[in-house]
Amino acid sequence: MGMEGKSHPSPMTQSVVAPQGVNMESALADFDTHLRAQRRLSEHTVRAYRGDIGQLFEFAVERGVTELAEIDLGLLREWLATMGARRLSRATLARRGAAARTFFEWACRAGHVPTDPAARLVSARPDRTLPTVLTPHEAATFLEAARERVDAGDPDPLHLRDWAAMELLYATGVRVGELVGADVPDVDLGSNTLRVLGKGGRERVVPFGIPAARALRSWLERGRPALVGPRSGAALFLGRRGSRVDVRQVREVAHRVARMAGVEDLSPHALRHTAATHLLEGGSDLRTVQEVLGHSSLATTQRYTHVTAERLRSSYQQAHPRA
Repeated sequence: MGMEGKSHPSPMTQSVVAPQGVNMESALADFDTHLRAQRRLSEHTVRAYRGDIGQLFEFAVERGVTELAEIDLGLLREWLATMGARRLSRATLARRGAAARTFFEWACRAGHVPTDPAARLVSARPDRTLPTVLTPHEAATFLEAARERVDAGDPDPLHLRDWAAMELLYATGVRVGELVGADVPDVDLGSNTLRVLGKGGRERVVPFGIPAARALRSWLERGRPALVGPRSGAALFLGRRGSRVDVRQVREVAHRVARMAGVEDLSPHALRHTAATHLLEGGSDLRTVQEVLGHSSLATTQRYTHVTAERLRSSYQQAHPRA
């Protein structure tokens, strides 16, 4: 494919026609619909994949490749190599490689390209770094800090919300997106369970304990009614203006409470890691933890066994005189 003498337009400013009459922009829009409607991926994943493929198209056009069918394995490898030279994380490189494979597998099935150029694409594997995990004592300190804000006189409704949200994240191990997507009817305080909609549209019911139930009841009885407005709907957790709370707000709460508690800074996802680790350390089997976390594959859950083994090794080395 000739590279010389071609202009470098942006795929978003000039329609680039594929052999079957589908330009890159249209293919990207169709791919977005596929991820949402057929794959039922989360908003975060859809946004990331769409951004990755958009960057790939821009990279291709900069090198004079203006037709979807002209993108070949060599160009895909060059794209990933360029990002590697920019010292992007292995996790980012792995995700972009996965996005390219997912896109071209779909594009080939849809007839937008004659062959799949990404079928033999190999990208970096994500680093096998251990996630942030609080000890049981640190987790208790973290949650106590959230509760103490409520006990300080007349509590701000948002403090009640924050306490309930942090308790529920740790008690259930749900993803933060699942938490903010939950509605009031999804909570059953009779059986202490929460129904959530996970990845791929899979619904599951997860249990929680007495501390989380106490925090939730306080939020539902005293906090949420003070914030309910025309935009609230059935949303379980609300923001200051009465609309459904978003993921960013919950992340900010986790960081704030961690600072107040004097524990390692952590995200809502770290609370999920912590919940899974403590379940395994407490004697739960992998299958049970898989169900609680909503993992489609047991292999995903198995990485927590490495976390618990590492914690055991660390404790041994600190405590045993001949370690």
